[in-house]
Amino acid sequence: QVQLVESGGGLVQPGGSLRLSCATSGFTFSIYSLSWYRQAPGKERELVAVITSSGGMPNYEDSVKGRFTISRDNSKNTVYLQMNSLKPEDTAVYYCNANKRGVFARDYWGQGTQVTVSS
Repeated sequence: QVQLVESGGGLVQPGGSLRLSCATSGFTFSIYSLSWYRQAPGKERELVAVITSSGGMPNYEDSVKGRFTISRDNSKNTVYLQMNSLKPEDTAVYYCNANKRGVFARDYWGQGTQVTVSS
């Protein structure tokens, strides 16, 4: 069955870094666009970063541009989110998403990993 398992979250001080990983299985990873979303308490889930199946130029939410980097390793069926210069407002549960459009569209989610930025 399809699985997306996030890891790498935790507590970090402002200005620190974390690297999130999302290990996947059960689908053809290489043909899916991959995204990271986050949801802070009392707020809607928002798109943070996305990388297409071709691995072309990623897109980022404005508040994380220059600080976060999304990447994928098709040999490991894993997507990453490198987060630098973390701010308290980055505190949220982070979710990975795999998406395929078209006639046989699919949309898969992980369970999320908590990131807390606090001194």
